[in-house]
Amino acid sequence: MPDGDTPRWAAGLRADVRPWLLDPETPAVRHLALQRLLDRPPDDPEVVEARTLAMASDPIAAMLEAQDPEGWWITPGPGYGPKYRSTVWTLMFLDQLGADGTDPRIGRACDYVLDNSQAANGGFGARGGKAVRRPAPSTIIHCLNGNLLRALIGFGRLKDERVQRAVAWQAAAVTGEGDIQYHASGTSGPGFRCGVNEDLPCGWGAAKVLLALARIPPAQRPPSVEQALKQTADFLESRSPRLADYPMGWGNTKADPKWFRFGFPSGYVADVLQVAEGLCEAGRSCGPWVQEAVALILETQDLDGRWADRYAYQGKLIRDIDRQGEASKWVTLRTCTVLRSALGD
Repeated sequence: MPDGDTPRWAAGLRADVRPWLLDPETPAVRHLALQRLLDRPPDDPEVVEARTLAMASDPIAAMLEAQDPEGWWITPGPGYGPKYRSTVWTLMFLDQLGADGTDPRIGRACDYVLDNSQAANGGFGARGGKAVRRPAPSTIIHCLNGNLLRALIGFGRLKDERVQRAVAWQAAAVTGEGDIQYHASGTSGPGFRCGVNEDLPCGWGAAKVLLALARIPPAQRPPSVEQALKQTADFLESRSPRLADYPMGWGNTKADPKWFRFGFPSGYVADVLQVAEGLCEAGRSCGPWVQEAVALILETQDLDGRWADRYAYQGKLIRDIDRQGEASKWVTLRTCTVLRSALGD
């Protein structure tokens, strides 16, 4: 890259990717890149223009076009199935795409999830189909609860009493403090234990919890949330980013290779880059874990300073976002956001 005005975070890139990310041809990427890489505020005219164009362009436009007027996708009900096209997945993907939370269609989707996907104790349950209107507490898992919390907070719903109940459930489920009942089929104990992971702590679930709780502004975090956020970050930093050997059940002894397949969008699978994103948002960007992760991230760029989408959900979404294995503006934006947070301007 040229040395003239190259920020510190971009010095390790093999080429300047900023014009590529800011190209108006992809307004959804430009919308977020303007804010994440150039510090433009949400009401900046160029940000507003890019956001407006993003809402009218695919993949966001196709996702919103497929929505039922009542707020759900594919089938009414709790919205976990079918995977990646139904209500809870589409809502979390729209958040990751930077969709406008003030759009009435997004508002209806948020209300539908809060009315239909939340168990009586506050957590969000993994239940599909329309036979049961609300999921049972035994279906709550950290990955889904974290993903939906992050999306709802991103769409401006933090002060909603129902979201506050989900936050309270999440904090108590991590710390073990509070009136939480654990279930063998779902969240099976404090500290990210999950029945899907043979009752062992789940690194993927912890990554989603980190991203959710870190999105709560520091001034609005009660002590219970601060404690849960610390425990989450400590757990994720307890394993090297080059190994990602978080506990795995069912006889698995090696780290899941998906930890190293940086992708977009993100469902229940997490990657090392996502852990770095969460740690940066939690204020740990200067710590040794993130700095080691940065070295790993830079090693995986191509000759053009770009990153491929190695986990693209191609053919599984309402509208494809990336092609598997090809250079991705979305994954490159993710990496650049982490590099800027960790290395500075």
